[in-house]
Amino acid sequence: MNKSMITNLLALAFTLGGWYSEQAIIYSIGLFALSGAITNWLAIHMLFEKVPLLYGSGVIPARFEDFKAGIRNLMMEQFFTEENIDRFLSDSTGHASTLDLAPVIEKIDLSPAFDDLVNVIENSSFSGILAMVGGAQALQPMREPFIDKMKETMGRISQSEQFNTILRDQLEQPNVMTSMRLKVSDIIEKRLNELTPQLVKEIIQEMIRKHLGWLVVWGGVFGGIIGFIAAITNNI
Repeated sequence: MNKSMITNLLALAFTLGGWYSEQAIIYSIGLFALSGAITNWLAIHMLFEKVPLLYGSGVIPARFEDFKAGIRNLMMEQFFTEENIDRFLSDSTGHASTLDLAPVIEKIDLSPAFDDLVNVIENSSFSGILAMVGGAQALQPMREPFIDKMKETMGRISQSEQFNTILRDQLEQPNVMTSMRLKVSDIIEKRLNELTPQLVKEIIQEMIRKHLGWLVVWGGVFGGIIGFIAAITNNI
């Protein structure tokens, strides 16, 4: 049982108890508390569900497209602005941030680079010497050491301040920044297009429904207070 159900049951108990015992104050407290709690519970329910004959109910599923547009605008105008992207690329002192490209470099296949190197040697003045030692096949044992050394060198270069300064300057070019925002916008748009009214409703319910339950509790509390005041006023 959640807090909304408990509040409604307590208010109903006060109402029935006051009615059966003919205690006007208890009955008034229970009746006003029940009306406040039920009204707030119905209002919360109407946010998520369509209620027949009640105009405006089911507002969240009904305004599904507006919610999608709001989420997209929030992401693009508050998070992925050019200023925020620039701040991400820079540290607090304004120097270029050092990007860790080691995982990317590690996954790059550098075999074509070795093949191009062999091709350059074969078409250079050293081709004759290479032919004397067995041709291109003689260089094949050097493939793995060459690739390992290239990755090590590329990793070292990617960590240098000069490289990151140049990278940041290029990323800050207006056309690059615009392209980045367009790509981010496209990713957000595609993800939002996967959402359905039911999924949006469930997401919002999960976030706020347990907190909205307190509206029912306070509706019952303030309703009971108003009922108590009304009963006392009538007795006076």
